[in-house]
Amino acid sequence: MTTHVLVGTSPADATRHAELVTTAGQLGADLAFLQLASPSLGEVLDRLAARRETSVTLVGVSSGLGGPGVSWLRRIAADWWRSYGDGAPEVRTAPAFMDDVREWKALVDLARPVTLGGAGLTSAAWEDVPEHRHQVLVCRGPRCTVRGAEDSWKALVLGLMRAGQGDDDVLVTQTGCQFPCNHAPVVAVQPDDVWYGRVDEAAADEIVATHLVGGTPVERLRLPRRRRA
Repeated sequence: MTTHVLVGTSPADATRHAELVTTAGQLGADLAFLQLASPSLGEVLDRLAARRETSVTLVGVSSGLGGPGVSWLRRIAADWWRSYGDGAPEVRTAPAFMDDVREWKALVDLARPVTLGGAGLTSAAWEDVPEHRHQVLVCRGPRCTVRGAEDSWKALVLGLMRAGQGDDDVLVTQTGCQFPCNHAPVVAVQPDDVWYGRVDEAAADEIVATHLVGGTPVERLRLPRRRRA
């Protein structure tokens, strides 16, 4: 008997938790997430192992550009499987993300077991802290998300790409709630300690050009910031 797990992989998948719960229920599958939502894939696999399941098949979904490639689901599953050791169930991963529920059976049938070989979760390229001069924190809390944070994030990333700015110039990171929800979508630029509110796509383009490339904060978008002594 094989247990199936639907896995949300991108930050955007965390914001459609209820939708994925429904989808997993329709498919007779458990639900797990790689980032920004619970239960995590590790938690679900631990639970299934404790229940002495013998075979688990993982099928990923991804609804955002910020999600990892399908190889990452396999790498994370393999890392868990190697770390768990004796008593771990056989873990299989599908070769592609599911875009439509009609693909479910085919992806399950094509899933193959993780092994001791292959890439792990380490790389020489990830040893050092990035050399970025700015880190942009894009709030993905509930209100920011419903008010368009996904579009804000995309506009920031694409604007930086057009300006020739990579991760070693400006590192864009999606976060949980940053609290000034009435100003959603919220973006903070560090280490400048500049907070922006109501960052739509046009505002994101202006922040890239004026602040992140030009070096001058966009005052009309800036939120007041009171700091304790």
